[in-house]
Amino acid sequence: MDNFTFHNPVRLIFGQGQIAQIAKEIPAGARVLFAFGGGSIKTNGVHAQVVAALQAAGLFWLEFSGIEPNPRYETLMKAVHLARTEKLDFVLAVGGGSVADGCKFIAAAIPFDGEPWDILAKRARVNTATPLGIVLTLPATGSEMNCFAVVSRDETHEKLSFGSPAVWPKFSVLDPESTYTLPPRQIGNGIVDAFVHVVEQYLTYPAQAPLTDRMAEAILSTLVEIAPAAMSNPPDYQARANLMWCAAMALNGLVGAGVPQDWATHYIGHELTAIAGIDHARTLAAVWPGVMAVKFEAKKAKLAQYAERVWNVHEGSVDDKARAAIAHTRAFFEQVGVPSGLAAYDLPADIADQVAARLDARNQAPLGEHGDIDSAMVKRVLAAA
Repeated sequence: MDNFTFHNPVRLIFGQGQIAQIAKEIPAGARVLFAFGGGSIKTNGVHAQVVAALQAAGLFWLEFSGIEPNPRYETLMKAVHLARTEKLDFVLAVGGGSVADGCKFIAAAIPFDGEPWDILAKRARVNTATPLGIVLTLPATGSEMNCFAVVSRDETHEKLSFGSPAVWPKFSVLDPESTYTLPPRQIGNGIVDAFVHVVEQYLTYPAQAPLTDRMAEAILSTLVEIAPAAMSNPPDYQARANLMWCAAMALNGLVGAGVPQDWATHYIGHELTAIAGIDHARTLAAVWPGVMAVKFEAKKAKLAQYAERVWNVHEGSVDDKARAAIAHTRAFFEQVGVPSGLAAYDLPADIADQVAARLDARNQAPLGEHGDIDSAMVKRVLAAA
């Protein structure tokens, strides 16, 4: 096992009817920026529950709506301006992972001394942030239980990430009933997003970390088990509850403790979203088979373990099991309505060149657990995908 420090201070408030608890979690006298995305929280009852909780606590708040999927820097800066002008001192994010990510950036940018884009583009240190709470309505990114965020900028067609202990949420409320009105596409995307978060931390090479491995395998096996019920309509409460818990556990630091991590699929996928506007989870399902094909030899031992423990494949050689694991995973993505591979998308002929050049320009390559996926190999990954 590698050395590691594990710390997660997020107070997670889970279950039916728990949105009312935010009245106890936001400090008395706070001036709240209540930020959300489109109008869905007004049609599914979440907005009314949040307003009732804020009123019960006697808090002042202003609403800011319109945070997009893949939150835009340009939009988020409008919220920063509002918060600074009105002296708002608590950020409440209500929505999915994009709203949570966007609000982490807002919380960091409000007190930031300098150009806020530097937080993303230049990795400027975030020393302090406005306190943040989250009410989650879409299980996928795990942003409700970590201190990382991804933000896009229209002007430069970039999608960049940042992380800081200053933006740990003070609390996150997860009520599975808030997911009931989500369309199947978003539930499928959420399942794939959580699944790939785990495999990015797990599918590397054997690292003598059996407990961490088995925690990862438990999340993967649970996602496979509950996926049909989670996709069902009318919604199944227990399946949605377990999906929310899996997504939070997938990226809260626990299954990455003491083990090597990959993340090549994510870095490449972010570029596909920035260039072509493909849903984040769909870029992961599109790129992942290419990474597995190009890095098959380096990953096959762990792939074979994954085949045995998650997919119950026990026959054949290591190579046979590893290939079966890839096939089962691709079929699972398709089962929840997310295409596996790039063939489903109408991309420009030079997409691989574009992605490789952008990663090089920001010095983000080489990628992978061995740090050996350079720009030339990124092109091979996309060709294989």
